[in-house]
Amino acid sequence: MKILLPIFASLFLCAFCSYGTEVKTQSPDKKNFLIVKLNPEKNNSLFYSIEKQGIIIIADSPLGLAFENQLPLSNNLLLISTQKREVDEPWKPVYGEKNRYSNHFNETTLNFKESKAPFRSFSVIVRAYNEGVAFRYVVASEQPVTITQELTGFRFEKDYTSWIAYRAQAKYFKGSISKTGKGCERPYVIEMAEKLYIALGEAALTDNARMKFDRSENDSLLILAAIEGKAEYKATFSTPWRYVMIADSPSKLLEQNSFILNLNEPSKIADASWIKPGKVIREVTLTTVGGKACVDFAVRHNISYVEFDAGWYGSEYNNASDARSVNVDPSRSPGPLELQEVIKYAKDKGIGIILYVNQRALSQQLDTILSLYQSWGVKGVKYGFVDVGSQKNTSWLHEAIRKAAEHRLMLDIHDEYRPTGYSRTYPNLLTQEGIRGDEESPDNQHVLITMFTRMLAGAGDHTNCYFAPRVDEKMGSHVSQMAKAICIYSPWQFIYWYDRPDNSPRNKGGAGQTNPFIPEIADLSFYDALPTVWDETKVIEGKIGEYGTMARKSGENWFLGSLTDLPRSLKLSLKFLDKKAKYEATIYNDDSSMDTSTKVRIVKQIVTSASLLNFDLKNKNGIAIILRKV
Repeated sequence: MKILLPIFASLFLCAFCSYGTEVKTQSPDKKNFLIVKLNPEKNNSLFYSIEKQGIIIIADSPLGLAFENQLPLSNNLLLISTQKREVDEPWKPVYGEKNRYSNHFNETTLNFKESKAPFRSFSVIVRAYNEGVAFRYVVASEQPVTITQELTGFRFEKDYTSWIAYRAQAKYFKGSISKTGKGCERPYVIEMAEKLYIALGEAALTDNARMKFDRSENDSLLILAAIEGKAEYKATFSTPWRYVMIADSPSKLLEQNSFILNLNEPSKIADASWIKPGKVIREVTLTTVGGKACVDFAVRHNISYVEFDAGWYGSEYNNASDARSVNVDPSRSPGPLELQEVIKYAKDKGIGIILYVNQRALSQQLDTILSLYQSWGVKGVKYGFVDVGSQKNTSWLHEAIRKAAEHRLMLDIHDEYRPTGYSRTYPNLLTQEGIRGDEESPDNQHVLITMFTRMLAGAGDHTNCYFAPRVDEKMGSHVSQMAKAICIYSPWQFIYWYDRPDNSPRNKGGAGQTNPFIPEIADLSFYDALPTVWDETKVIEGKIGEYGTMARKSGENWFLGSLTDLPRSLKLSLKFLDKKAKYEATIYNDDSSMDTSTKVRIVKQIVTSASLLNFDLKNKNGIAIILRKV
C-alpha cells in the first residue's frame, strides 16, 4: 500500500487569483488529464475539459450548481488554493469480480470563492485514474440550501455513436450524442473511435437526487447532468461523483468497472463473515411442500438460498398486507404455507431463506420486520418495487440498506434501482435489478448491449431462466443462458427463474401454474458447478450488441462464457491459463442434432494454455466451458 500525504499549495488570495487559471490533474500513467479552468471571457466562470494522450475526450464544458432563491454557483470565481495528493491503495473486497482491486489515483482539491457578494466558498475535488476521471462538488454552507439544477455538462466535438435507454429496465437502442433525449440512463456508453470508448456516470449516490443525462436544447453536442427534482441540505455537503471512464475497447471498459467501487468509501461492516454470496432458486407455489421441495433441490444442486416471492404475506399491492405475518395471497396460491417450518427445515440442511417484501410494506414496517426476520433466521430480503429518483427516495433506500446490515440481512433491490458502488461500503447489498433481465425475454443482441453498458455499474440480477419456453422462443439458446450466467455478474445469482423442482406441487401458485418442472438431466452439472463471485476476471473480446467472451477464475478453475448475436466463427485462445498446468475442459455447446429438449452437447477434453479451440456459433447461440485444473 502506498498513500502519499497531501501536498498543500495554499496561497494568499491576492497572489493567486489571476484570471484564466488552469489546474491540471493527470492519471498515474500520465495518459489522462482533467483540466479545470476559469474563463475570463465569461465572467470568470468555471469550466473543465478531459484529454487522453492529446485526444480531446470532453471539450470545454460547464461546471456549477444552481440553487433555490440564490444566485448560481458558477461564475465570478476566484481560485483560492489547491491541495494535491496521490493514493495507491489496493483493497480486498468481501466478494467481487476479482479478489483484489487496485485503487490508484491523483487527486486535486480546488478551493474557490466568489469575487462578488455573497462571497460563497466551495470546492471541486478532481481525481484522475488510469481508468478515467471523476469530480464532485463540496459546498461550504452554514444555512440550508436547495439545489434546483446541476450545471455540469459534457461537451463533445463530434456526434459520436452511443447506446441509449431511458429507464433502468428499458430496451437499449443505438443512437448518438445529438439523438439523446431527456433522462438517458447511466452509465452512458459512447464510441468515440474504433479504439476509444467512454462511459459517463454517477458514483456514490446516497443522499442526493438521482442524476441522468439530458441533451442541451441549445447545443446538440452538449450532454447535461440532470438531477431528478431538488436536493436539500442543511449545511455543508458533497455531491455524488460524476465520472468519465476511458478505455480502448468495450471489453476494457467492462474489465475495469471497479473504478466505480473506488469512488465509494470502504466497507463499514466490521464483521462481514455473515455475508455469503451464492445461487438462489425462487419458490413460486407459496406452499410448505413447495418450499421443502426447493430446499431439497438446492441441497442436491449446490444452491445456497431459496427465495419466497411476492404473495407470502398477502397481496403486495395492498397497503393492508402485513409483512410481519404469513398470510398467503389467494390470487397467487391457496397455500398452505408454514414458513417457520420451512425456515427450520432449510437451516437444518444448510440452506438460507430470502423473503420478498414490496415497497408498500417496507415503507410502513421496515424497522419492525428487519429485526423480526433476523429472529426468524431469515438470511436476506428482496426489496421490491422500491421508489427511486428523488432525494427523499434515495436517502430512504440507502438508510434501509444500512438498517438491514444492522440486522445481518443481505439484500437484493429490484426494479429501477441502478447501483453506483454502494456495495463496497455496505456489502450486504449483494445485487440489484435495474436491468432488462430474463423476465423481459431479451435476446442475445440485447444481452450483449447490457453486458457492455449496464454491467459497468455493478452487479445485475438478471433472473436467469433455463427450461422456460421463452429461452427457445424469444431469447437464444440454452447454452447462451449458461454463458450469460458467467458474463452477467451477480453475487446472488438467481437460476431456473421460471422453473421449479419436479416434486413441487402441481397447479399451485400464480407463476407456478405454468412454470416447467426441472428434469434431472446432464445440463444441470453446469449450474451445479457455477460460482457467483470470482478471484479474477478477464474480458477476452467484445463488440457491443454483437459478441462477447469472458473468462472468470474461481480457486484453481476457470469458467468461460461466450455469446453471439449473429453466426460467427470463434477462435478461442486459452493463454490466460496457468502455463505449467493441464486442464480438463467440459464444453457445453448448442447442437440442433441432439435428441434432447435443450439440444446441449457436453464433451470433455484436456487442454493447456497453448490450446486453441474453434467453434462455429449459430445465430443467438453461445459456448460455456468449465476448465478444471488437473
